[in-house]
Amino acid sequence: MRRFLDTLYGIAGLLAGVCMIGVLASVLAAIVARQMGWNIPGTDAYAGYFMAAAGFLALATTFKHGEHIRVTLLLNSLAERNGRRLDIFALAVGTVLAAAFAYFSAKLVYDSHLYNDISTANDATPLWIPQIAMAVGTFLFLVSLVDELVRRLRGLPAPSSQQTHE
Repeated sequence: MRRFLDTLYGIAGLLAGVCMIGVLASVLAAIVARQMGWNIPGTDAYAGYFMAAAGFLALATTFKHGEHIRVTLLLNSLAERNGRRLDIFALAVGTVLAAAFAYFSAKLVYDSHLYNDISTANDATPLWIPQIAMAVGTFLFLVSLVDELVRRLRGLPAPSSQQTHE
C-alpha cells in the first residue's frame, strides 16, 4: 500500500510539473503570436487553467515530502507527548477540512458539467474540464492527510524536508 500511495503522489507531482510546462507553453505562444501579429484565442485562460491544475495536483506530494508550512516552533517547544497530540489534532482538523474541500470540488465539476457551464473568456472551454484537476488534487491531498494521520497514530514521525532530500 505504501508503494502504491507514494507512486500516486509522485504521478500527481509529475502531472503538476507537466502543467507548469503548459503554463510556459501558453504564455510563450501568446508572446510569439503577439509579435507575429496573430491572435491565439484563449492562451491567457489556458495559462490560468494550467497554473491552477499545477497547484492542486502538487498538494499531496508537497505535503508528503514535508514541504508544506508547519509551525514546528510550537511543536518543538512542547513535550514530545503533547507535541504528538497537537500534531494528530492538526492532522485530524486538516483531514476534515480537506474532505469538505474535496467534496465541494467534485460537486463543482459535476454541477459545471450538469449545467454546461463554459468559460466567459474567448476560449469558451467547458469549465468542468479544467476543474477536474482541482477535484483530483484535493482528493489526493485528502488521501495524503489520512495517510499521515494513520502514520502518526501508529507513532511514526512527521515527514521532514531534510529527511526526504538526503
